[in-house]
Amino acid sequence: MMFKELLQKLETAENPFAQIVQKTDCSKVLVVAFKKGMILKEHKTDIPAQLLVIKGCVIYKEKNHQESLSLYDMKNIQPDISHSVEAREDSLCLLFKG
Repeated sequence: MMFKELLQKLETAENPFAQIVQKTDCSKVLVVAFKKGMILKEHKTDIPAQLLVIKGCVIYKEKNHQESLSLYDMKNIQPDISHSVEAREDSLCLLFKG
């Protein structure tokens, strides 16, 4: 049910948004929702993370590299590396941290 609610919420959103799915002392799982064209601005993670596309298609960008990620593609994200994510279509991603 949570994913359906996020997709409904996304219809009126102006920016990508994230919601925690699960959190423990040593890890966190978030769902990140995008409408086509939305950009998660450049940022860094403080711990290793993995981005998994579960709906749609996004472009992961860091420095001089960019990579298209579509359904079920996963990207490892290293700490302290500036990166951004842009949605090529309406998308949902899971972000695993820790």
